[in-house]
Amino acid sequence: MKVKILGAGLAGSEAALQLAKRNIEVDLYEMRPLKTTGAHTTDKFAEFVCSNSLGSFDVLNASGLLKKEMEILGGELIKIAFDCAVPAGSALAIDRELFSQTVTEKIEQTPQINIIREEVTAIPDGNVIVASGPLTSDKLAESIKEFTQSEHLHFFDAIAPIVEKDSIDFDKAFYASRYDKGEPSYINCPMNKDEYEKFYDILIHAPKIELKEFEKDAKFFESCLPVEVLASRGIDTLRFGPMKPVGLVDKRTGIENYAVVQLRQDNSAKTLYNLVGFQTNLKWGSQKELIHSIPGLENANIMRYGVMHRNTFINSPAILNSTLQTRKRQNLFFAGQITGTEGYTESIASGLLAGINMAKLINNEELLVLPKTTVLGALTNYISDENHNNFQPVNSNWGILDSVELPKKERKNKKLKAEKMSQRSLEVLHSLEHMI
Repeated sequence: MKVKILGAGLAGSEAALQLAKRNIEVDLYEMRPLKTTGAHTTDKFAEFVCSNSLGSFDVLNASGLLKKEMEILGGELIKIAFDCAVPAGSALAIDRELFSQTVTEKIEQTPQINIIREEVTAIPDGNVIVASGPLTSDKLAESIKEFTQSEHLHFFDAIAPIVEKDSIDFDKAFYASRYDKGEPSYINCPMNKDEYEKFYDILIHAPKIELKEFEKDAKFFESCLPVEVLASRGIDTLRFGPMKPVGLVDKRTGIENYAVVQLRQDNSAKTLYNLVGFQTNLKWGSQKELIHSIPGLENANIMRYGVMHRNTFINSPAILNSTLQTRKRQNLFFAGQITGTEGYTESIASGLLAGINMAKLINNEELLVLPKTTVLGALTNYISDENHNNFQPVNSNWGILDSVELPKKERKNKKLKAEKMSQRSLEVLHSLEHMI
């Protein structure tokens, strides 16, 4: 039996590889480059369009634990991500071009996967995984809307600018990781109070790109807010957010500055760096003025300006089971950000589970239901919980997992709690390995 997968992004690529290694044939549909999304820049599979970071790989962090769970479950893209990693302290950041190229080549060389470069305008019959992503084309979106009998929800995702490393002034900028944890792989541009206030003044008065009429009722996703939206909440919001100086000291001066702009390596050649937390919808001329006001970036060569685009997701609590199977059609699954699992790691993980469960359905096996004691189980249970009144996309976080019992005197010990939750999750997953 064959499976049709709509979309060769992170989730679709992972699902295709999961099915292929179980010797199930796949038709993998990707509309790029024949039809663009407005955010992607290549025709490669599994392209990273925003940040190049998948977040922490420390298992005492929910995102890091999810990565470990994916390894246990036999994830394919997580292995490629580690192979394509660039230095980023305790975070897993990747060379985005190398990663996409590697995934594309792996899929092209997999005989069970048939690549079809065309737009799908309606949900097909048969075994289908919809992994068309948050930038699903209008025609397919209408078909999904008709199937779900509900309006799409949507929010904005913003992309951060990228600058060329050789154009950074290292008489002002310095390398460091916060609290000296891990390799000092971030470039830091420090600001004193006067410099920060000048920067803030430029930011809050900078003109923004006008939204289209159909976008004006869209919501921002809280963990990916444009820098100008954060700034609008008060003059110190950025200093306690992406520009916080705590734990970042220039060893040449011994000074902890008033604010710090961090830049993260974006490619393995170490020639490109993105501005951490600087997702934006400012007009490009304003972006240039703002970036050049940052100490160390006065002459920065801007290789990519920030942009903002609308992301669409389904009302999963009314549509999906925690297996990612739709309730009204057993051979139709959804995976990726279109389900409301927000984030790169989460998208890959949902594609992994959808691929495993589609294979189980085809082979007449019991579908894999992960408990809320695991991060992936907690995510899929969260997005399929019918009790949601105002469903919004969610990242991996400890708050969605079943809690652990700790002695009263240790209940505020966050590290111990994370250790217990991580240990419990890994034990559960190892006990389920025979089902994978």
